[in-house]
Amino acid sequence: MTDCLFCKIVAKEIPAKVVYETERTLAFGDLNPQAPTHVLVIPKGHYQDAAALAAADDGLADEVLKTAHAVAVQEGVADSGYRLVFNTGPQAGQTVFHVHGHVLGGRDLQWPPG
Repeated sequence: MTDCLFCKIVAKEIPAKVVYETERTLAFGDLNPQAPTHVLVIPKGHYQDAAALAAADDGLADEVLKTAHAVAVQEGVADSGYRLVFNTGPQAGQTVFHVHGHVLGGRDLQWPPG
C-alpha cells in the first residue's frame, strides 16, 4: 500500500524509534504514548485490521503476539503486567488501517479503558 503510514515505516521511508524487529514483524514507539511503555507492534505485510490478520491463518498473528510479549520483556513490564490492545474499525478507535497492537505498561491501567 503506497499511502499506508505503517507500510512506509516498514520501508524506512518514514523514521520510527524501532525497539524490536523480526523477519515478519516490527515494533516501534508510539508518537503519542498513553503509558510509560507504549509500543506498536505490526506485521511487515499489510493487513487492514485484526480480523484480516486472523483470516490470513499463516501463523503471523501468533508471531505478532510473540513479538508483543518480547517487547514487554525487553521494556521491563512483563512481570508487573501489560495490556495488549488491537483496535479494529473506526468505532473502536482504529485510525491507521494497518493492523497494529499497542503494548501498554509501566503504570496502573484502569478498567474499563474508555
